[in-house]
Amino acid sequence: MSGHSKFANIKHKKEKNDAAKGKIFTIIGREIAVAVKEGGPDPANNSRLAQVIVKAKANNVPNDTIDRGIKKAAGDVGSVNFKNSTYEGYGPNGIAIIVETLTDNQNRTAANVRAAFSKGGGNIGTPGCVSFMFDKKGLILVDKEEWEKGADDLMILALDNGAEDFNEEEDSYEVLTSPEDYDAVYKALNDAEIPFASAEITMIPQTYVTINDETTLKGINKILDMLEADDDVQAVYHNMESI
Repeated sequence: MSGHSKFANIKHKKEKNDAAKGKIFTIIGREIAVAVKEGGPDPANNSRLAQVIVKAKANNVPNDTIDRGIKKAAGDVGSVNFKNSTYEGYGPNGIAIIVETLTDNQNRTAANVRAAFSKGGGNIGTPGCVSFMFDKKGLILVDKEEWEKGADDLMILALDNGAEDFNEEEDSYEVLTSPEDYDAVYKALNDAEIPFASAEITMIPQTYVTINDETTLKGINKILDMLEADDDVQAVYHNMESI
């Protein structure tokens, strides 16, 4: 991989928008609750929780807020009833969209997701209708300003521990893994005290579609804006080229 990293920039744009809308605390809180329920409150023994903490810090969630969320979840595990659901569909001009949700009310969430697609001129499809257009990958980003040893040491460490690819961008280093190897690569870099900007399993489009028509673009942005404003929505992936 080389040159402009579309998926990294899309991710950064999404996180910036989420934070601006004030929903990132809700996203992180729910992810902490689920992670603690599944693996306990100690991030040293719970890789999912450790990864949520990385995400929280990358989005400027205060440490005391993270700690409170962990303690609350640990003391109230029985009440955590959030469930993951994934929706797939098409925006105008056939733009592929995947929506990941974490909710305590699936009927409400399904209705809201359908409304977003409908109001933007899109439609919900059947499971698998667009996911084949994406590759599920582990993606670890390292801010160049936070890593002083340069690209070579980081690349060797990542590749030696199972990473598929390594890429140097203008302001970051990117480590790409298969979903199966993600935990091993994450642990190796974390044990080496690599400062993560973000670390997660994500969906990367195999190809991108450029939209130049203003009406089509308006419809797609309507869908994305409504989805990203919904507290039940954890992530939105699409194959529209960022313009």
